[in-house]
Amino acid sequence: MSTMIGEQPTTTVAERRKPSTAQIKVVPETREMRDRVRDAAKVLAAKLDRSRGFNRDELRTLAEALLADMGLGSQYSGFAAVCIANEFWREQVQAIPFNRRLLLLPHCLKHAEGCPADYDEFGLDCRKCGACSVADFKTKAEDLGYKVLVSEGTPIVLKIIVSGHVDAIVGVACLNVLERAFDKILLAGVPCVATPLLSSNCKSTSVDEDWVMDMIQLETPPAPVKTRSFMPLLRAAHALCEQPELSRLAPGPRADLPGTDPLRAHEDIAYSWMATGGKRSRPFITLAAYDAMLGGAGTRGGELAIPDSVKRAALAIEAFHKASLIHDDIEDGDAYRYGQETLHRRHGVGPAINIGDYLVGWGYRLLARDRQAVGAVASADLLARFSDAHVKLAEGQGAELLWRQSADKALKPIDALRIYALKTAPAFEAALGAGIRLAGDHPELDKTVTEFGKNLGIAFQILNDLKDFEADSDNKIIAGQDVLASRPTVLLALALEALPPARREELLSLVSGTDAVDSERVSRVRYLYELAGVFEKAERLVDKFRAKAEDLADAAAPPDLRDLLLYLVDSVLDGSSHVVPEAPAESSGGLVSLPVA
Repeated sequence: MSTMIGEQPTTTVAERRKPSTAQIKVVPETREMRDRVRDAAKVLAAKLDRSRGFNRDELRTLAEALLADMGLGSQYSGFAAVCIANEFWREQVQAIPFNRRLLLLPHCLKHAEGCPADYDEFGLDCRKCGACSVADFKTKAEDLGYKVLVSEGTPIVLKIIVSGHVDAIVGVACLNVLERAFDKILLAGVPCVATPLLSSNCKSTSVDEDWVMDMIQLETPPAPVKTRSFMPLLRAAHALCEQPELSRLAPGPRADLPGTDPLRAHEDIAYSWMATGGKRSRPFITLAAYDAMLGGAGTRGGELAIPDSVKRAALAIEAFHKASLIHDDIEDGDAYRYGQETLHRRHGVGPAINIGDYLVGWGYRLLARDRQAVGAVASADLLARFSDAHVKLAEGQGAELLWRQSADKALKPIDALRIYALKTAPAFEAALGAGIRLAGDHPELDKTVTEFGKNLGIAFQILNDLKDFEADSDNKIIAGQDVLASRPTVLLALALEALPPARREELLSLVSGTDAVDSERVSRVRYLYELAGVFEKAERLVDKFRAKAEDLADAAAPPDLRDLLLYLVDSVLDGSSHVVPEAPAESSGGLVSLPVA
């Protein structure tokens, strides 16, 4: 797509496909060149429409056009993109009070050798040390009122913002980190400016220090135009599951009993589980869909006018989700959820099952509470949608459990995808459909909701399969849990379809359980998957279902709903943290161990 300088691009579905960025992350070698790019970005950004943001591909298009106009190579596209984004968001960042901003600094900016600073709960404690620029930046920012975090990683930053502690970010990071941060932070509409590190070797790096100081001290009156942001809705969804909002919307009937009373103890476990972990993406979808159907005021700086009846419906969806996690963890034998032991390991299988059942009833009671405010027809529509989602979810989980118990482990990709459509898609459909229905009767959108939810859910589940070969800090401490639990994944189905008979039998024996230790099983399965080209095929499937979801989003109306659906595709299917694992070489001396965290 050709773009004139100053024209804000709108990408088509084909142009939103994830491109390789390995060759565009070069920082200009001289300060003079960096200043030139920044000055040109300032001129370009002044011509852009501030009422809407841009996704990563649109920003890259602008950066490439800017560099071409300057006669510079595309290897600087990453740097130019950061400069454009900085100038686009500068007015809005500097209009936010200092005490509502977060300064994010990287570990690698400090001196790697001989650093005397210790880490506290907020990162590196270096205020009393003047040995490197980290202390200078941190001290200046804290004197102004900033919150400062010396740490890597965007998930914790987004969590801080969603929880309502800060409204803007001033960051310092390498281009690799800034690219990952874009999808997590700028995509949600969080005002953010950043200074790129001059290298990405992760040890004693350097930065244009005056650029950082200038950004820390930005301060002007409020910007005349505020860019659209999903952050108010993300915060509202987060607050639903936190106190005091949780008890306001759904008061605990046993809250007045002594803490030692078994009824009160049971209720406390359920409420605590509702407030534990999770992205709260399902209630966000409901709130955002409702807002989108009524004009999207909540994303444009207007009043976030969401009735309690809509909030309770969103909370009910989260209750259903939380209940399903409890039951899934028991059925799958999972040990960890949200970085801690699963509920059944802490309280026992029987009490955990009952907490899950309680939350299902609790969710339906929330829906029933507002039947007069919502209206009988709308209330019946919600009941039909949620109960249908429950049945589909149970069908998908039941099919998976029966397959795992079956002696015949034959599995075709279409079978695995059918299970995915039942296990994952209904939650997206129910959350999206509920928000739309509560805003009015729109039967013309029913097919869009169903098809969009199915394609988004399947792509999401395949990404989860790929991520299962990485250890993480949320739900597991070792990689390959799907293999160890003998789950019918699309990765397994693709491998069984492609491998020769002898390899196929070996794979079936591995997923059925062998005498080999767990790490050896996972390592060998990973080798066979790589041999069959499974990871590449799965990535192509993700792209296929993502494209279908994007096509449906592009055709959706009203425009605010279209924008929400495209945002969901980009955020739910964010694959920036996914790394396709390298297969170990086949060894004649036995199986290769898989490193575990």
